[in-house]
Amino acid sequence: MDKQGSFRGRRQQRGSGESFLGRLLALPRAAVAYAVGKWKAMSVSEQMIAEASPLLLSPAAISRLTAAWRRLEEEAETSPLHASESWTDEELALISQIRTETDKCNRNNVTRTEAYRTVYFRTPVLHWALLAHLVSRNGGWNMTDLQGEWLPYLLRDDQREELFSFLERANALIFQDAYPQLLLYERSLREGRSLFHLLPAFDVSVFMAPVWRQFWKERDPVPLTVALIVNEQHYIEQRVIQNEHFKEKVLQTLFFGLQSVLQLNGVVFPYGSGGKSAADGDCSTEAGTQLAGIIIERFENVEERVEFGKQLYAMLFGIAPVLHGARCFAAAVKHTGSRADFAPQLYARIRQLPPQRVYKERLIGGALKPGAKPLYSPELPSAWGDRPVAPAEKGDWFHSADQVLPYFRKLPLPPVFELTNEYGLILNKLELAVLAAQRQKL
Repeated sequence: MDKQGSFRGRRQQRGSGESFLGRLLALPRAAVAYAVGKWKAMSVSEQMIAEASPLLLSPAAISRLTAAWRRLEEEAETSPLHASESWTDEELALISQIRTETDKCNRNNVTRTEAYRTVYFRTPVLHWALLAHLVSRNGGWNMTDLQGEWLPYLLRDDQREELFSFLERANALIFQDAYPQLLLYERSLREGRSLFHLLPAFDVSVFMAPVWRQFWKERDPVPLTVALIVNEQHYIEQRVIQNEHFKEKVLQTLFFGLQSVLQLNGVVFPYGSGGKSAADGDCSTEAGTQLAGIIIERFENVEERVEFGKQLYAMLFGIAPVLHGARCFAAAVKHTGSRADFAPQLYARIRQLPPQRVYKERLIGGALKPGAKPLYSPELPSAWGDRPVAPAEKGDWFHSADQVLPYFRKLPLPPVFELTNEYGLILNKLELAVLAAQRQKL
């Protein structure tokens, strides 16, 4: 090696050492910042919980549903749960119309997310539609992350393709099952009569029929929303989560396991900006977005996914500032799949720098360093093309009332849900994972 090369090597080693020393010296400050952030999140969460209006599951309503589900068990012993039906010409026309509308809106994550939003603002009693809209936004952000700033450094092309297919399949199947139910309720409203005898035409689980019939009479959105959460997570359980291909290629991979460590399995709802809650009358989307949400530890566990969904629901509709702020965000900001939708101070839809072979650190304390370019977060059409939705596998997941009753006993608020500071720390951890992976490869 020549002297110049030797000097360059020593300079690189010294620079690396200085960088390491800087990080080491920064650890106490980072620990203090982390502790302060945790304390603030707990304090804000506790304050909002103290002022909350908790959602209630009426014992009388659940008792009536239990009796109806017990009757389904008895009927199943003498006849199939999905008995063949004959429809009138008018009913067949409506069934065809709803199927066509569902297929049109099931093109990709953006169209699904917009469809949920439209239903909610058209029919606000359908709480699940707003919850689904916000969760589906998170699904879109997870999809575009796969082609964004960091994950291409951590995952091969084929791994990102498999993970996208997994997310897309779950997102599409839930929409395919739930959206016709929402449209059927809206049509029932227009006609002034229950049309839920048509649910079997859309292969909806028999579990949902008593729920919709009771909702039609009582208009209590809480048991309906919990039932839809239960239904949709069980609907994808065998079709996606227990699918052997997805288990091998996604759920059992090292990266999927690391998601819990890196806390990437979170759902966030933007609910305010500029340090001011939208409940105070500010519906702007300026830099400084506040985030509410929670993180799921074991996505592959159906019971945990249901309880996760219930906590999101309890938080969204039980905490007034979160509901008002999330509604403002949903109404004002079109979903594109880019995280710039909610954090334009951190992300850019268009890549600001050409892809770098070696990634250089850009964050400090969950924010961009002075002069650093925003992180690349593409819109969905730039990241992934539309995929045809394969038909769902046939079958009904519901077998007995005992299978579902534990989900209807309580609807707790998450103890801590203010994630504004935590989200910045999650980004720091992910960036450090990219830097660590690079050091192993260089």
